[in-house]
Amino acid sequence: MNRKILSLDIGSGTQDVLYYIEGVEVENCFKFVLPSPARVVAELIKKQTSKGCDIYLTGKNMGGGFGRAVNAHIKAGYKVFAHPRAALALGDDLNRLEKNGIVLSTCLPSGCVPVHLEDFNSGWWNCFLSAAGLEQPDLVVASVQDHGFHPGKSNRMGRFNLWKRFLLDNKGKPEELLFETVPEEFTRLSELQKSIGGGQVCDTGAAAVLGAFFVDEIVERSFREGICLINVGNSHTVSFLLFEGRVHGVYEHHTGNMTPEKLWSDSQLFRKGELSFESVFDDYGHGCATLDLSEKACGFIPTYVMGPRRAMLKGYPVEFPSPGGDMMLAGCFGLIKGLELKGTV
Repeated sequence: MNRKILSLDIGSGTQDVLYYIEGVEVENCFKFVLPSPARVVAELIKKQTSKGCDIYLTGKNMGGGFGRAVNAHIKAGYKVFAHPRAALALGDDLNRLEKNGIVLSTCLPSGCVPVHLEDFNSGWWNCFLSAAGLEQPDLVVASVQDHGFHPGKSNRMGRFNLWKRFLLDNKGKPEELLFETVPEEFTRLSELQKSIGGGQVCDTGAAAVLGAFFVDEIVERSFREGICLINVGNSHTVSFLLFEGRVHGVYEHHTGNMTPEKLWSDSQLFRKGELSFESVFDDYGHGCATLDLSEKACGFIPTYVMGPRRAMLKGYPVEFPSPGGDMMLAGCFGLIKGLELKGTV
């Protein structure tokens, strides 16, 4: 019996899904691009706003992309209660959340409509797959973006420390991007791992670089010369320098702060090792870090661009790969590649 793996790359706009069957051509595996859980939550809140109902956020820490809907609900004059565990989806500092109008409560207040928070709801997925005529998976692997739990400190800097540890402690080995044991500060990833039944998890940026490793041509080229990979997501842009099968540099910024010219200019400095952490952080990005860049990498000139906002670099000297034949599922294929590199599949 071929093992079935549900691979999910959960972003701010969409959650991209691959139902991977070992031993079956990827073209014959099943694929879905669905609204992200945060987007679904936002729509549920908007409906309650239109009905004039108070709400109670319950469940787990998850992506906070529904924050605007919460603020609009409060501004409209309705109450937002939240369980402390669920409130973490909106911020690390619970005192600050209370000052902004969130009322913390460990139980459902009378008259409130509960809104469940969770990046992965096993019951929903069981129903979805059953309705699609698919068997329940033997394994679930997933990625989300996690800024980390850093109350009183910079989330941007705290998140970038993840990349620094990956480069310095793990020597940029791509298989180390997939977590069996989640670093304690990454509470959203930890909640996700529990929700999927203990499977391996990683950051969405990590899933993107692993997606590049799914493309044999990119991996083979990285052993001849260094390459630059740029993933332009809906919320974050993450770039990597790849050489000899390993990651030699990481850059992360907010896509909303980007223009084509700015992104290209930053990438040119990044590939030369001339872009500092401070310059990116002071520009309200997350940061930049590189190892000693070998001359054998020849400047990391070849550039591959992925992600839903990849058209930002259309017209520049770049290539647009499609791991597994579907660019939107690059992260999903990356998760499968990560399992392969770890010897799990």
